Amino acid sequence: MSSKAQSKEKFKSKIGGQAVIEGVMMRGIHKAAMACRLPDGTIDLEEWAIKGGKDTPWYRKTPFVRGIFSFLTSLIDGYKCLTRSAEKQMTEDDKEEQTKFEQWLDDKLGDKLGPIITAISMVLGVGLAILLFMYLPSLVSKFISKFIDLSAFGKNLIEGILKIAIFIGYTALTALTKDIRRTYEYHGAEHKTIACYEHEEELTVENVKKYTRFHPRCGTSFIFLVLFISIFVNTIFRVSWASILLRVVIKIALLPIVTGIAYELIRLAGKYDNIFTKIISAPGLWIQRITTSEPDESQIECAIAALKACIPENKEDDKW
Repeated sequence: MSSKAQSKEKFKSKIGGQAVIEGVMMRGIHKAAMACRLPDGTIDLEEWAIKGGKDTPWYRKTPFVRGIFSFLTSLIDGYKCLTRSAEKQMTEDDKEEQTKFEQWLDDKLGDKLGPIITAISMVLGVGLAILLFMYLPSLVSKFISKFIDLSAFGKNLIEGILKIAIFIGYTALTALTKDIRRTYEYHGAEHKTIACYEHEEELTVENVKKYTRFHPRCGTSFIFLVLFISIFVNTIFRVSWASILLRVVIKIALLPIVTGIAYELIRLAGKYDNIFTKIISAPGLWIQRITTSEPDESQIECAIAALKACIPENKEDDKW
């Protein structure tokens, strides 16, 4: 990597994004955009406006409150973009190969089918997350405590370590599949493009290639912080171990507090570069070695197209 790529960026951007199926979605200050590589090799760019400024409600601006709303918005928008990007990969041959049941659903529901599938996928995804990251770790930690005398913090610590281990193990396993590995490459393209933009270099493939695929203001880092912070929040609020189901319900109720703290820490990591932000960013940056990969030129082109569409006319609006 060049010395310029290793130098300190000239400003911290608020623009963020995520990888989608064969593309990248970027979310800026006033606009969001998704650029996908279509089966014919061309780039499809979709743009939409974001409400903000004076119209932003108080709960989207208040520290420690805005976190849960930003998280839910990102979750919903992310699912929508993943669904739309998958649909863009459908060729005419794929559509002709639909089963009779798929054709019947398409005829009966039409444009409503996509939102319904997205909603079902979200419900199943949230259910799986609750099972893997709330119910199972609590169950295992309580089982271990039958053989080892543990304090409440000790049980919460084991539970937290199990959550993080499940998260790392899950991301590592998914990286073995071809489709997810390509998505992780687009994730790397997203980070490298934002880094190039923050160094105020021209957004070209050659310039973007020089920059790191790791970024402190990443969803991977946010998820790690949520899992880590939950250890201390569950201890402070003395979440009951008497019933695992009751414990899961209480932990769901405490999620706004956990995500609120994690969100503010991610904002600090995005805004400042000091010893504290380096410490809180370090685990997430390490996990990004799994969730990001070096992209090829065509993937970088998609990330550049999406980012360019989100850059505000007044770049001062995009600075922390």
